[in-house]
Amino acid sequence: MASSTVISPVDGQPIAEVPSASADQADEAIDRAHDAFPAWKAVAPGDRARLLRRFAAVVDEHIEELAQLEVRNSGHTIGNARWEAGNVRDCLNYYSAAPERLFGRQIPVSGGTNVTFLEPLGVVSVIVPWNFPMPIAGWGFAPALAAGNTVVLKPAELTPLTAIRLGELALEAGLPEGVFTVISGKGSVVGQRFVENPLVRKVTFTGSTEVGKQIMAGCAAQVKRVTLELGGKSANIVFADADIEQAAATAPYAVFDNAGQDCCARSRILVERSAYDQFLSGLDASVRALRVEDPAQEGSEMGPLISAGQRATVAGFLDGVSPAITGTSPDGPGFWMAPTVVESTSTAERIWREEIFGPVVAVMPFDDEDEAIALANDSEYGLSGSIYTSDLGRGLRVAREVEAGNLSVNSHSSVRYWTPFGGYKQSGLGRELGPDAPDAFTEVKNVFFAH
Repeated sequence: MASSTVISPVDGQPIAEVPSASADQADEAIDRAHDAFPAWKAVAPGDRARLLRRFAAVVDEHIEELAQLEVRNSGHTIGNARWEAGNVRDCLNYYSAAPERLFGRQIPVSGGTNVTFLEPLGVVSVIVPWNFPMPIAGWGFAPALAAGNTVVLKPAELTPLTAIRLGELALEAGLPEGVFTVISGKGSVVGQRFVENPLVRKVTFTGSTEVGKQIMAGCAAQVKRVTLELGGKSANIVFADADIEQAAATAPYAVFDNAGQDCCARSRILVERSAYDQFLSGLDASVRALRVEDPAQEGSEMGPLISAGQRATVAGFLDGVSPAITGTSPDGPGFWMAPTVVESTSTAERIWREEIFGPVVAVMPFDDEDEAIALANDSEYGLSGSIYTSDLGRGLRVAREVEAGNLSVNSHSSVRYWTPFGGYKQSGLGRELGPDAPDAFTEVKNVFFAH
């Protein structure tokens, strides 16, 4: 089997060689998953639940190993990486309750009895991005397995190491061969077979909107189910009646977490004009205080970008731009970039409209509530966002008007595994997480019994 070299973004050095599957090898893995499906579907709900809990327990025993692996492979800070590994464990535990709760319904009809059943789809594919390899993998495979499907998972070429390890841990936990398979390789090869192979009944993809559109078009040929979690250009709206000191202190973490490589990043900050100068002054202090350093250090708050190519792409947004605020970053090897704040004067600017996926944020003033909503909604994306205000009524009112799937008032929290997650407009299709996630991996069968 061909292989590819994995590079650490922390120092630019190679850290592993991993297999790169061919189209035939991807098809063989899909065949094995298809063969394993009838037996996995037939596992008693309580037994499937116990296996998922055992998988969670094994992940928990390897939290530190997984976290250290992610620090080296993805450049995530050690604090974030521990949370991410714990999120996989928590998703497995949460969805272990689903097999015994995949309820159908009895619907009143005349002349008989009508019931519905939720039945698994078969082989489900999960295509994972490089920015959050562990959590996004778990968001896909945990509810899919709980619903009785078998799963084939392709990690990103840049960040395959934790996914490969999770595949090994699944077997260690007792999941049967073929039930959960990790296949490393190119998206144009392995990912393409997930889309084209008719034995795959659903594709769940997280990544760019451009690639998501291609996957959606490919799935249309077989009327194959698809869930897409795509790009974002989320707004952080700060009203003058908010705690401006708190809003300025927390704003960097809403956009510079994971070096800005986050589809939920609040990369547009809208500030009511009367509070704009105060906010910018506070933001200056908080950005300059952000600890951008070796992600293995316990206090590190931001690591490097994932690759030299990504760093060059992000730097391209700053060509000819004079930053208002620039933080610090290490010198030397690795794909480092300082957190940067730009004042935008036009909504037509690239830096305001396009997803940057790096540590760059644009700030713009607004005059009233209606303008803030209009500016926030003036985007092809609609994934996440924040609203800072001391007026609960305004917070609720603005949240109902902003076209985004995940909003927080006086907070930047976007994701909890027990609440739904997904976007409006070109930020995606469908929802992940929350109590209903397993339903998205099932077919509804209706059965009528004549009296």
